[in-house]
Amino acid sequence: MNDRRGFTLIEVMVVVAIIVTILSIAVPFYTTAMVRAKESVLQSNLFTMRSVIDQFTYDKEEPPQSLDELVSEGYLREVPLDPFTESRDTWQMINDAGPTGESGLYDVRSGSDRTALNGTSYSEW
Repeated sequence: MNDRRGFTLIEVMVVVAIIVTILSIAVPFYTTAMVRAKESVLQSNLFTMRSVIDQFTYDKEEPPQSLDELVSEGYLREVPLDPFTESRDTWQMINDAGPTGESGLYDVRSGSDRTALNGTSYSEW
């Protein structure tokens, strides 16, 4: 009596085809979800830094000269990480005369050259 156990080649190929089909559907959704999560972090970091810049300017009656000044004065624990460049040093500082007329850090933007899911550049946010 032949008592072989195992799967036939056809059964294995059907299972592999099903797995490949599921992966081909899931991977693009996963990739998009990861980009959306990074975009959300970027928006949150920009909102926080802009709020802190405004609060510093209001409190001190002059704008900060750098993000490091916000950290040293206790307005931020640390400079946030740009989720797309994965660096704290790539933020683009917008130095201008703020509402008080003093020259200093007025705004901050991402240093990334990538394009967002909505078609705009992250450096324009």
